[in-house]
Formats: sequence, structure tokens, C-alpha cells
Amino acid sequence: MSTGAPAQPCWWDLTTQAGRLTLSPVKPERDLPDLHRWMNDPVVARHWGLDGPEERVAAHIAQQRILPHTDPYLARLAGRPIGYWEVYRAAEDRLARYYPALRDDVGIHLLIGEPDCRGIGLGSLLLRAVCDAIQTGPQGPCRVVAEPDERNIASVRAFRSAGFEPAGTIDLPEKRAALVIRSAVPRPRRPSDPGAA
Repeated sequence: MSTGAPAQPCWWDLTTQAGRLTLSPVKPERDLPDLHRWMNDPVVARHWGLDGPEERVAAHIAQQRILPHTDPYLARLAGRPIGYWEVYRAAEDRLARYYPALRDDVGIHLLIGEPDCRGIGLGSLLLRAVCDAIQTGPQGPCRVVAEPDERNIASVRAFRSAGFEPAGTIDLPEKRAALVIRSAVPRPRRPSDPGAA
């Protein structure tokens, strides 16, 4: 994703220890059934609040696709659809009203939709791969920010394991969020870090 200009759909094609991760722009005609199923999973619905009819998910995706500062992606691992990501320019997002945003900050929202892919450390592994790609790509170095629901302990833990540091708590209209930031120069991985090799 570029900074300073309208977001353009792009792909990430990354090699990870869990297999090949691709992020491709959401195509509703292809991806809506998976997205709808994931959003209606109670674990996902608790934090995303997009459960219900397919039209509700479709409306959310349509809005994400037309926003000039964000890109919605379908995540596949070894070819299998497993989750949904939103990558956005945080300084142009409403989030910038809640923390001291820098011009090049990149924000991330994500969910792992397939139940057998949760609770095994995959979230932090994939986050680390995507953030490394963002921060070493054409727009890097930059910070990466996220604001998971503070009650979503698994998500907060995944971000921390991927190199994000706590930066406070913020009250958004729909949730009390844990603001986490991965600095422009990722900290070295220590052997004691969760998920360290």
C-alpha cells in the first residue's frame, strides 16, 4: 500500500514458516460466502460486530473498498482462505483523532476466520511477516498501529508477539481498545519472546 496517494489494490505474496501467505484484494462475488461465515462465528462476531445477514457484511466490504485510504484483503495460507485483513493509512483514518498519528503510520485490522487456525500462534507469525513486508517496502520505514478490543486477549497477545508495544488504551465509539504500535525499526527478537525460534 502506498502512502500519500489513494490506496491502490496490491498483493502480498510472502513466504512464512506456516506456508505461503497471500493477501489479495477482496472480490465480493468470490469472497463474500467465506467472509459472511467468519463474521457469524461467535468468536469473530464478539469483536467485529458484523454478524447477521450477508448484506451487512457486503455493506461493510463495499465501504472499505471505496474509502481512499484503506484496502480490504482476503488472506490465504497455502491457497486456503483463512482470514480477512484491512490495511490503511492511519493518519487519514478516524483513529488519528485518538492518538498522535504520524503521517506515514500504517494501520491493520485482521481476523483469522478458520477455527482450526486460531490459538496456535499463527496470528503473530502472519502479523510479523506482513509488518516486515510493510516496513521494508517502498513506503517504509514506518510505524504500524493497531487497536484491538482490550478484551480480545488473544489478539492483543498476537500483536505483542509480532513486535507491537503497548501505547495506552483508547475509547472508540464501539469498544475500549488497546493501542499497540510497532516502531519503524522493529525491535530485535529476543529468545524469551513468544513465538521466537
